[in-house]
Amino acid sequence: MKKLIKNGVIVTAADQYEADLLIKDGKIAKIGVKLDDDAEEIIDAKGAFIFPGGIDPHTHLDMPFGGTVTADDFETGTMAAAFGGTTTIIDFCLTNKGEPLQDAIKIWHEKSKNKAVIDYGFHLMIGEVNDKVLNEIPEVIEKEGITSFKVFMAYKNVFQADDATLFRMLLTAKEHGALVMVHAENGDVIDYLVSDALKNGKTKPIYHALTRPPETEGEATGRAAALTGLAGSQLYVVHVSCAEAANKIAEARQKGYQVWGETCPQYLVLDQAELGKPNFEGAKYVWSPPLREKWNQDILWDALKNGQLQTVGSDQCSFNFKGQKDLGKDDFSKIPNGGPIIEDRFSILFSEGVKKGRISIHQFVDLVSTRAAKLFGLFPQKGTIAVGSDADLVIFDPSKERVISARTHHMNVDYSAFEGMKVTGEPVSVLSRGEFVIRNKQFTGKPGAGRYIKRKCYNSLTDRTALTVQ
Repeated sequence: MKKLIKNGVIVTAADQYEADLLIKDGKIAKIGVKLDDDAEEIIDAKGAFIFPGGIDPHTHLDMPFGGTVTADDFETGTMAAAFGGTTTIIDFCLTNKGEPLQDAIKIWHEKSKNKAVIDYGFHLMIGEVNDKVLNEIPEVIEKEGITSFKVFMAYKNVFQADDATLFRMLLTAKEHGALVMVHAENGDVIDYLVSDALKNGKTKPIYHALTRPPETEGEATGRAAALTGLAGSQLYVVHVSCAEAANKIAEARQKGYQVWGETCPQYLVLDQAELGKPNFEGAKYVWSPPLREKWNQDILWDALKNGQLQTVGSDQCSFNFKGQKDLGKDDFSKIPNGGPIIEDRFSILFSEGVKKGRISIHQFVDLVSTRAAKLFGLFPQKGTIAVGSDADLVIFDPSKERVISARTHHMNVDYSAFEGMKVTGEPVSVLSRGEFVIRNKQFTGKPGAGRYIKRKCYNSLTDRTALTVQ
């Protein structure tokens, strides 16, 4: 069925103009003024922006952690993402030491099969590096289209890898055109600080933040960047939360290192005080890295505006307050790490960024969609509005005001991290490959309609300055 979207204002990372869009066979077929093709359906988008569908490069759906499993699976998580304007996610596939990488990938394919309502891909976590693992990497890239690999520098005795593992992955990534992602916190120091706090009876949620100080994030970020420069490889630092880490990324980029940084909405609008809320309410805000002192927010916004940080992911990792977060009622280290963010990423970045003048509307599109598409091998199939690209589109009302609340969100979790926050701007309708997933704020999609996307390799010759949007 051909669809014609008329009268909307198209906004990409580079352009803004009023035009009509013709959609055919899931692709954008034409862009022009007063198109009059024989479309079976005409959608009037007068007064609305038309954005490329959001790309969330950082999600954890149906993921085991700390003796439990995230509350949102690939059905509820992708449905909530769609309500929030996201049409593609890249989820983290967790491997087990001593087992073939392909075994873990098969598990994640089963988790997502017949559930996702929008398109999705996988990153692959690497917990150990040996000849067997390294020999599997080319097949994973070629067969699965997984071109990004994550190494944890934290969660000692669970996920944490040593520096040799990280360095060998950087060398492998350079050889095969992959992108190494890193969770940058000094896990050894954090392990000591956590043990010391518990030994001294410090068990409340606030100690999650106090035992993971920003220095541990800055140190690990700088170490990972230095190893990247030594390897001549490429690095993507996930969920940057503080000035210490943002500054290390900026320093590395000034040296010409191919280092990229991601932050998340929670670090832009929430702060460490949330973890000190009484009656264990602070547990709702336990994730890693932790929330920081409020002044870091200005540093992160400036880093986004200046191109020192390049993407905004959600780090969606939802656990219910009752029955999951309370596993750590008497021990903050047992609180499952993560929060429900996927549905609000798009709107918060628009409301707090564009509407308040912190970033331009073109930077918004770049941060929420285009840059992730380029870095993770999805562009120009996704991440832009152009003839031939997938018709992943968000019809967005820039003036609609609403209040974020667990009473109205679509995530399968019993609280909102942004409860009571007022935002301006809301996705009205969302299309994935030309089909409505959300129409007039109602779900019209279908579980299983989302496709697994094989991604292209990272282009190490990419001109980083050309990707900086003003």
